[in-house]
Amino acid sequence: MTTAGRDPGLQPERTRLAWRRTTLACTVVALLAVRQALHGGATGTAVLAVALSLLAWLGFLLVAHRRIVRMGTARPAPLPPRHALAAAGCTVALAVFAVATLF
Repeated sequence: MTTAGRDPGLQPERTRLAWRRTTLACTVVALLAVRQALHGGATGTAVLAVALSLLAWLGFLLVAHRRIVRMGTARPAPLPPRHALAAAGCTVALAVFAVATLF
């Protein structure tokens, strides 16, 4: 029984697709925050939460785009810790700002 060698091209492609799906999910969350703020009446808190949500979304989009571009090589470099922290921070910020639009 022989085992086939690992194809290094499959893992980067799956990771790129995961980043794209996550970016799409963040986009939907940001759009839902805008919708919620407009539907519930544009209070000062809601407008601020939407503006911060969009800022967090842009930050996540930047990190994700850089990662997707770097995943285009056969042997991509690991995700730098500060980029991972930025992506996690933007995700948490989106959740917090989404809750803030409810009040």
